Amino acid sequence: MKHILTGLGAIAALCCGMVTAQAATRTLYVGMNGGAMEKTYSEHVFKAFEKANDVKIVVVPGTSSDILAKSLAARAKPQLHLMFLDDGLMYRAIRMGLCERQPASANTKKLYPQAHIENDMATGVTMSMTGIGYNTKIFKEKGWAPPTSWQDLGDPKYKGKVVFQSIPSSTFGLHGFLMLNRIRGGNESNVEPGFKAWPQTVGPNVLEYVSNSAKLSEMVQSGEAAVFPFTPSMTTIFQSRGLPVAYAPTKEGAVVLMVAQCVIANNTEQELSQKLAAYLLSVDAQKAALEGGSYNPTNTDVAATGKAGQELAQMKEYLKTAVTVDWAQINQNRSNWDRQWNRQVER
Repeated sequence: MKHILTGLGAIAALCCGMVTAQAATRTLYVGMNGGAMEKTYSEHVFKAFEKANDVKIVVVPGTSSDILAKSLAARAKPQLHLMFLDDGLMYRAIRMGLCERQPASANTKKLYPQAHIENDMATGVTMSMTGIGYNTKIFKEKGWAPPTSWQDLGDPKYKGKVVFQSIPSSTFGLHGFLMLNRIRGGNESNVEPGFKAWPQTVGPNVLEYVSNSAKLSEMVQSGEAAVFPFTPSMTTIFQSRGLPVAYAPTKEGAVVLMVAQCVIANNTEQELSQKLAAYLLSVDAQKAALEGGSYNPTNTDVAATGKAGQELAQMKEYLKTAVTVDWAQINQNRSNWDRQWNRQVER
């Protein structure tokens, strides 16, 4: 009987130890775009951090707008620890008090200047830019040369073949509209030139206004979409799926587009969340994202060879002529623009 009790005690101790070990594994919830980004970070980037820190990272997928809305709704009791947002929306998140400042580190010192957002209340994790994408199959069949200017979206030969992203829901679309507005003499504090010109330029060519890249993918596949605002990173992703897409830099310049991260203010794992944010800016993490999913780095020390090296070199070349937009001014007026867009453009 004594041996039985001793054995039961050992089993109980072992079970207790197992429970304790399981309890020691903490979980971090990260909000980010689903699809390609979620797959890349889950398979190639997060695993090293999980192993080194005995932590499980769970991705909560959604568009930047979705993630921002979830964070805002739960601000009193945050459910996320870290979130990835398009840079424009990240400025809004900071203004709403949703982000915690990231302390300076060896990694933050290596970032492109554009990747420091509001004194590191957020930091850029991937760098890209919005230019023009086009369907190579259609262009070859039509004998068309690749587009070279934002104004080409208004070329009558593209009538019924332009797909444009809705500016209330897409940074791609917003960037495209703002560049067309600039060409007409406008700026981020005056978009009337863009709205005024739209019905006589790009508007008649637009087959459909879309809210996301999934819909655009379908329209490229079906041969409906010939030309559209797009990024080099998304071009590579579409090409990897066998879609006939190429990227065309514009003579007026592409628009810098980053996905940025912020540590959610008042979350339950502040120290660990900050540690993850710092890791995601490291050479190892950003090289893994580049090689695993064509997400170009914001850390200037990242180097790569082969296909990833070629993508990195091309991105650096594009950055030489890329322009930035005034997000403070944009966010001040964005809701009015959205209403005007819905009323005048997508009515």
